[in-house]
This record gives sequence, structure tokens and C-alpha cells, in this order.
Amino acid sequence: MTKNYFLEHEEPLHFRSIFISDVHLGTKFSQADELLEFFKFTRCENLYLVGDIIDGWAIKRKMKWAQSHTDVIQKILRKARKGTNVFYITGNHDEFLRSFLPLGLGDHIQVVDSVDYLSLNNERFYVTHGDFFDSVTMTKRWLAILGDLGYDFLLHVNQLFSWCRKKLNYTSHWSLSKYVKDNVKSSVSFITDFEQILSEHAKRNDYDGVICGHIHKAEIRQIDGIFYLNCGDWVESCTAIVETLEGEFKVIHWLED
Repeated sequence: MTKNYFLEHEEPLHFRSIFISDVHLGTKFSQADELLEFFKFTRCENLYLVGDIIDGWAIKRKMKWAQSHTDVIQKILRKARKGTNVFYITGNHDEFLRSFLPLGLGDHIQVVDSVDYLSLNNERFYVTHGDFFDSVTMTKRWLAILGDLGYDFLLHVNQLFSWCRKKLNYTSHWSLSKYVKDNVKSSVSFITDFEQILSEHAKRNDYDGVICGHIHKAEIRQIDGIFYLNCGDWVESCTAIVETLEGEFKVIHWLED
């Protein structure tokens, strides 16, 4: 499902639940405007914010807080006031919230480290950002921060490529950071290990599946009989996981044609 699919409908599309992660509000690369547009064309009973919505690491370095970032937070609060159940699952970049957990904000907002989700088909999912299953983040924080700075550098290079494409009238899109993530051997190995560890945890604890974020790679697939769903991110790909009113899980690729 892409943006064009939503634009074809006169009214916002309704879903049972929407899962988004890795918005990284507070950074210059956060696609807050695209997320606001996504919210404009969707409605849901439950909204799951699966970690790294606010980037505390970036705010400590040098905050880039645009008006659109405030608008995203206000939009989420407005959804909660109108009856949407909002679950904010903390991640490594918004870990500053963890000392206050569990936290309830009114009747419709919960802030937690993880939460169980029961699908319409009675499938039980473990919802977590995923950083607790990342050995680098948990045991080598300095390396995780260094990797975060390296990722920012690649995003800056992406912006340069994008500027060059526009000047040369090239319409095709290519992302260096995505290429590195998808093709460099160590990166591919890390992602595979992350997915496997999460799926094994879900199986050991009698879950049918896991819904996560963290690695900025949206996906729905089965791993050893466990449903693995990753929300992706709103920095590059602008993706989300949704459960339809009929109980089907889908990936939304907002920026694709």
C-alpha cells in the first residue's frame, strides 16, 4: 500500500491498529511532514508508537526541532482525546522516558517498555522497539552512538545525491544509507541476527509473533513459524504496519509510487 492508494479514496481509511516507529523527532532528517500527511489519510482504533519517536540522543547533541515535529505530537494527543488508544513503547533514543515507566497520560495514552497485542484473529504479539535484543546497543553504548553518527553522515550524503539528481533531472531514487544497510556484509549479518533473536524470544514465551522497529527495515515474514513484523522508519522509507478491520497485517510504503 502506498500514498497513491490512499489518495484514491475520498475519506480516510480506517484500520484496527497502526504501528509506526523510528520517527526521530528532534533531528533534521525526521520526515514529520510525511507522517502528518499519513495521519491525515488514516484513522485507527489503536496507535502503537514503537520506539524512537523522539530522538533524545540528537537533542543532547544539537536539537533540530521544526514546527512539524510539534504538530506530530499535537496530532497524536488529539487522536487520544478523540478516543484512539495510544501506546508509546520506548526505544534506545527515547530511553530518557524509561525512568518514569509505566506511565499513564489520561485514559488513552500508555507509555511502556513493551506490550502484548492480540490481533483480530487471536494471535498474540510481543510489541517492543527491539533495542533490548541488540547486543551493540545494550553492551557497547559508545559504539552504538558512533554508529548513529555514521548513519547521520550517510543521510547527509543522501541529501547531496538528491540535490544532484534534481539538478540533472533524474527521477530515480537511490539511498546510500539503505544500500549500506542492505548490502554490506556486517550490516546484513547484524539484521539477520536481530530478527532471529527476537523471533526466538517470541517462540520461547509462547507468542505467535513480534512487532518491532529499531533497524529501519520494514518487513512482514515468518521466521521459524513466528510472525516477524518490523515497522521500518520515518527517516528514509516512511513505512508503517497496519492491521485492517478484517485482521490482515500489511506494510504501508508511503513514499513509493
